[in-house]
Amino acid sequence: MIMQGNGDAHQARLRWALTGGLALILLIYPFIFTGFRTHVGTLVLLTTIGATGFHLILRVGLVSLGHAAFAGIGGYTSAILMKNYGMPWPICFLGAGVSAAVMALLIGPIVLRLKGVYFVLITFTLGEILRLIFNDWQSVTGGANGISHIPPPWPALQNTTSYYYLALVMSAATMLFASRLLSSDFGRKIDAIRESESLAEANGIPVFATKVAVFIIGCTLAGLQGSLQAHFIRLISPLSYSFQESLNFLVMNVVGGTHSLAGPLIGSIFLVALPEFLRGWVEYQFVIYGVILVIVMAALPGGLVELWQIISRRTGALISGKRP
Repeated sequence: MIMQGNGDAHQARLRWALTGGLALILLIYPFIFTGFRTHVGTLVLLTTIGATGFHLILRVGLVSLGHAAFAGIGGYTSAILMKNYGMPWPICFLGAGVSAAVMALLIGPIVLRLKGVYFVLITFTLGEILRLIFNDWQSVTGGANGISHIPPPWPALQNTTSYYYLALVMSAATMLFASRLLSSDFGRKIDAIRESESLAEANGIPVFATKVAVFIIGCTLAGLQGSLQAHFIRLISPLSYSFQESLNFLVMNVVGGTHSLAGPLIGSIFLVALPEFLRGWVEYQFVIYGVILVIVMAALPGGLVELWQIISRRTGALISGKRP
C-alpha cells in the first residue's frame, strides 16, 4: 500500500512537472522561435480555443461538422463592428461570442433533437448554408473576397510576439474554464450523458437542456476564436470557414485525445504546425502528413495524449515495484 501511494505521489509530481515544463516552454517560445515560427505558434494557440469548444461538444456525445461556421460568425461580427462602426475591440470580441451563442441558441434546440448520423449531416448542412451566406452577402461580408485590412485589437498588438501572448492568455483561460466546467457537477452530467442518455435521464439529469447548454458554450468559444484569428491574420473569407475546417476540429480532437483536455492542444499542434513546417516539401506534404496521421492513429488509438498515460503508468509501476 505504501509503495502504491509512493507511485501515485510520483505520478502527481510528474504531472505537475510536465505542466510546469509546458507552461515554461510556451512562455519563452517567442524568444527561441522567432518570425514565422512565432506566427505558427500563435495560430496553434488560437486554434486550441475553437478545438476546446469542439471538445466540449464531443464530450457530450455529439459530432458537429458546422463548427467552423460559428468561428466565421464570430470573425465576421468582430471585423464588421470594428471596421465599419469603429467599435473598440473588447466590444467586438464580446459581440463575436454573443452572435455565435445566439445562433447556437436558435438552432441548437432544433438540431439537437436529431441523433447520430442525422445530427452530423444537419450540422454539415447548416455549416455550408452559413458559408454560402458569407459568400453571397457581398454588401456585408465582402463576398468571396472577404474582408481585408482588419485592424489589430490594439496598435501594440501589430507585433506577432505581442499577439502571441494575447493568444496564450486567451487559450489558457479557455482551457482553465473548460477544466473547471468538466470537473464540476455540470461536467459529471456531461459524462453521464455520454455514457448513456437513457440512464442519465432516469437519474434525473435534464439531458436535452444539458446538451443545448454544452452546444452553446462550444459554439461561443468558436466565435471567440473567430474574433481573435480575424484580427491576427487581418483577412477573412468564406474559405476560412469551410467544411474542411470543421473536419479539422474533429481530427484535432481524435489525434490529440477525445477524453482529455490536453487533446485539443496536442491535436492543434499536430494539425496546424506540422503542415506549416512541411511547406519545404510541398510535393510530398500530404503524403508525409497522411503517413504520420495513420501511424499515430494505429499506434495510439486513444490519441497522442495516450503517450503520457503510458509513460505515467509505467513509471508509477516501477516506483511501486510492480510490473507495468
